[in-house]
Amino acid sequence: MSELVPRRKSDLETQEETHLALCATLSSQATRRHAMANHDATCDFRTAFQRDRDRVLHSRAFRRLKHKTQVYVPHTGDHSRTRLTHTLEVAQLGRTIARALGLNEDLVEAIALAHDLGHTPFGHSGEQVLAAILAGEEPSCPIPEMTRSHCGTFKHNYQSLRVVDVLEQRYDHPGLNLTDQVREGILKHTTWKAAFPFPLPDTAGLRLGLPCHLEGQVVALADEIAQQTHDLEDGLRAGAVSLAEVTKLALPRAVLERGGAALGEEGGRWRRIGRLQRGLIDLLVTDAIGASARNINRQLGRHGITTRAQWRQFADRVSASTVALSAPMAHMLAELKTFIYRFIINHEEVNRQDHRARLVLTGLFRAFHSNPLTLPTYALLRFSEATGRPYLRDLPLARVQAEVDQHYRHSPELIRIIVDHLAGMSDRYALQEYDALYHPKSQPGGGVGEGS
Repeated sequence: MSELVPRRKSDLETQEETHLALCATLSSQATRRHAMANHDATCDFRTAFQRDRDRVLHSRAFRRLKHKTQVYVPHTGDHSRTRLTHTLEVAQLGRTIARALGLNEDLVEAIALAHDLGHTPFGHSGEQVLAAILAGEEPSCPIPEMTRSHCGTFKHNYQSLRVVDVLEQRYDHPGLNLTDQVREGILKHTTWKAAFPFPLPDTAGLRLGLPCHLEGQVVALADEIAQQTHDLEDGLRAGAVSLAEVTKLALPRAVLERGGAALGEEGGRWRRIGRLQRGLIDLLVTDAIGASARNINRQLGRHGITTRAQWRQFADRVSASTVALSAPMAHMLAELKTFIYRFIINHEEVNRQDHRARLVLTGLFRAFHSNPLTLPTYALLRFSEATGRPYLRDLPLARVQAEVDQHYRHSPELIRIIVDHLAGMSDRYALQEYDALYHPKSQPGGGVGEGS
């Protein structure tokens, strides 16, 4: 019997060279903005991308995802998706696709787990509210134009990158010091522009203007598949739509044709919903793997690529839609997506949540902006560090108002700190803060600050 020998980082990197496809991103190629602390090589059992995954899992921002809305607010029921369960589903689908294509599963998983760290409370509604405030389109939260021009806008993929680059504080430098390959995948998991007016602290290593590497493309596609299929299931279980309506669409009909009569007729309603959900995911993932493999092989053949070295020279020119669904499947998914938006995302219950998101986030922004002393201590200390102004709580009370009027109210730094704080909140904490500021109770209470 051969002796078991633990595999160290160098062994794992060699294994990647042997087993992964030539178009995969290898851990040995990983780069970081900051040098890693020296570790005893005999105790290093993780590749660079494994280390990134672990850093994300241990971050405060990751833990807050459990109380952030996906579509239905978490506290209205036990079974609807949260931003955390969505993230885990994206990671699972991404690993399946990556393994089938011979790509780097650890890189895919690290990107997937981090891709929504910058998402706001109350789902995409919260994202839209913060973007509107920064654009000066929210009358209840006026920001002077001169200040606004220096604030930038808001989009959750950029904010996710800001979280891992700046806002998480666990090491001797700001952020989590993730590899550039993971950072790029986080940014490019949804629509992005090279010249987007968002205050990214460091664009080095993001390859702005270039398509994402294949592992990042896997996460983007897995995100879309997960989102549409689980939004549909949540809508079905919430009664926003019926199975009869859904099965009129091309994609569910294709699932029924593959599954036979048992899928549509046998068993209770919940089991039929479960069968449909599994069938949709199986159909989409299977198509994604087959179509992506054909796209990769077509590019390899067209450019005569047979080695890793040749692929590295070509990688900057890879098509942005290499990892993708086939055209017929993409068309069917687009029909399903339109249906979901019309009948689930635009449902009465979800719209009531959207209204509450606007009410709560604009109310909190007004309170923090008009009276910065209502901000938590960490936010005021960040402002002091960023601007060199005195820490507001250290000033004599008689000087506070003048300091706020002269150096806070029109400060782009304060606006961005408030937005960071709001984006980092969970739904639950945002509601608690709103109640504490606008509906104070006689008894003491409150929660622990949730901002980054």
